[in-house]
Amino acid sequence: MKFFAQELSWLAFNERVLQEAADQSVPVVERMRFLGIFSNNMDEFFRVRVADVRRRIFLAQNTAEHSESEQLMAEIQQQVLALQDKFEVIYKDVLKALLRKNIRVIDEQQTTTEERTWLTTFFREKIKRYIVPLLISPTTDLVKAINEEATYLCVEVVQGDIIRYAALEVPTDEFPRFIKLPFKHAKRQKRVILLDNVICLCMHELFQGIVPFDSLRAFSFKLTRDAEYRLPHDIEQSVLEQMEEGIRQRFEAEPVRLVYDAAMPRNMLFFLHDKLELTSHDSLVPGGRYRNTRDFVSFPNVGHKSLVNPAWQPLEHPLFTKHNSVFDAIAEQDILLYYPYHKFAHLTELVRQAAYDPLVQSIQICIYRVAKLSRIVHSLVEAVNNGKKVTVMVELQARFDEEANIEWAKHMTQEGIRVIFGIQGLKVHSKLLLIKRRTEPGSDSTQLFAHIGTGNFNEKTAQIYTDFSLFTADIGICSDVEQVFQYLEAPYKRFDFDHILVSPVNLRETLEALIDTEIAYAQQGQRAEIMVKVNNLVDPGIIKRLVAAARAGVRVRAIVRGMCGLKVPADLSKRLEIISIVDRFLEHPRVYWFYHGGKEQVFISSADLMTRNLDRRVEVACPIYNSQLQLQIKHILELQWQDNTKARIIDAEQKNQYRKRGNRKKIRSQLAVYDYLKAEMKRMLEAPHD
Repeated sequence: MKFFAQELSWLAFNERVLQEAADQSVPVVERMRFLGIFSNNMDEFFRVRVADVRRRIFLAQNTAEHSESEQLMAEIQQQVLALQDKFEVIYKDVLKALLRKNIRVIDEQQTTTEERTWLTTFFREKIKRYIVPLLISPTTDLVKAINEEATYLCVEVVQGDIIRYAALEVPTDEFPRFIKLPFKHAKRQKRVILLDNVICLCMHELFQGIVPFDSLRAFSFKLTRDAEYRLPHDIEQSVLEQMEEGIRQRFEAEPVRLVYDAAMPRNMLFFLHDKLELTSHDSLVPGGRYRNTRDFVSFPNVGHKSLVNPAWQPLEHPLFTKHNSVFDAIAEQDILLYYPYHKFAHLTELVRQAAYDPLVQSIQICIYRVAKLSRIVHSLVEAVNNGKKVTVMVELQARFDEEANIEWAKHMTQEGIRVIFGIQGLKVHSKLLLIKRRTEPGSDSTQLFAHIGTGNFNEKTAQIYTDFSLFTADIGICSDVEQVFQYLEAPYKRFDFDHILVSPVNLRETLEALIDTEIAYAQQGQRAEIMVKVNNLVDPGIIKRLVAAARAGVRVRAIVRGMCGLKVPADLSKRLEIISIVDRFLEHPRVYWFYHGGKEQVFISSADLMTRNLDRRVEVACPIYNSQLQLQIKHILELQWQDNTKARIIDAEQKNQYRKRGNRKKIRSQLAVYDYLKAEMKRMLEAPHD
């Protein structure tokens, strides 16, 4: 069977993000921020996926794979240019919508005399000190000099018949990209200018008296590099030293994309193309005046509060609040949280209490991505100070978080935490926490408490990512989690997991067996259903089995946020359905649900249905045994399946058509889920206690 190319499917996902920016029902400042999310996604797409296709082109010369990769690259470039055109149209529409709300984004040509005076002073006193022009000479290694994280202005310096070029880095590390001007205007209009424009307004002051010129012109550009790096294999280097050396390669990696102001003179563009050593396989993407539009994510709301999403009040879980100790709550029964609808503080409170509870002996945790100011790491340090044994598995190869995780590893080691780095060749993507605690003071008897989640231990992302967290003292599950930590340190040993599914040990084979079981039920004329919710569905083996299941009579439903390699056959469109939901929160949890002859099997997982997750990472899928929690998850999935506001149909061509509402009641699942959980928490709070 044919699969939808992952890279093109990823672009279809990012088009859904762009649809949110185009949606006039979305508050206008949030629309601007969606443009930033789209741009940030596109940066990562080129750094990772386009760079990979580019490598395949160069490494597979004179082969069928070479031709396929070249064709794919051509399709990618065509789609990227089409999306960039849509971006520019939507950006102009958002600017008009802001103007209707009395917010005007201006450039240096639109400033008043009063504003120019203020901005000139602001530039001289604040900005100028951070800008050092790079005068580009024939010997300048521009590839090495350019920072891909930054926005640049390429300046044309004209003196007589001589034209020279300079590059100015816009100092967004020191200043906000958007500056609100402190003046009152007619109709209470609030005016905002980009930092780029302030530099253009005062650019002559950078060159005056130092570099002779008759005229200056500036145009923005941005470079994107290959994010891949290779780890050295020096036996005398520590893992941390190898990672640090590998990351340094990234800063010198080859360019894969140049994004530039479409108004840039051709001679300047050709100059940059040559100095950046771009090839015919690298993307040249023209756009509007501004680059690094990912900074639009932080566009300030200088107007009424209605211009952004209403504030969200996370729910407290009654089973935690009715106990003084989180351990008493978890010991009573399994607890399921769904962020950001529930408070992430329940999880940080578990680690905080474990840090000083005299009965706690040890804490083990897997860290993939944590917040910049992590309360969890702070509590782990305090746990060591209180005499607890703390072991932290840090994944050093968490993409784009490698440097942060190296620093965390160093910090925690210095504080006395035992830090391990997992299994060579396998990323550890599991979201596990295990606490060992005495049952009573002085006793040798202990009890295990575990957390298994679909998202990271990150306070910041928990406010914008939807994710499940299970807190359990179930002996079987906790014993299996304990074995996972043993596996991370001794992968050469054999481990038998009786409850949880662990990749690359038994996750794939168990999922395949569960799909086959549904096929068997369907072939016997019995009810058979599968429902999955994942970020990505691209593993060929799983896709083939799901199609086979649908052909056998199994009802297959999938909610896929990102890439989907499954091209739904026309004759199965009623039995095999896929939707995608893009809304205020990023849909991040992974759930596998099987009807299983009425004895429903429900798993929450850290693993997407991708080959890398099933075969080349350490991932965990945890069964939900509590029937009430199973019902909660199923109810949430059904609400999402009924979404007729933010759900798009993923068909064989991935056109991103919104699901038609018809005469049905409007359902926006993210709001409906909050209302459902709010009612559930109230019901639990009012339920009589023994």
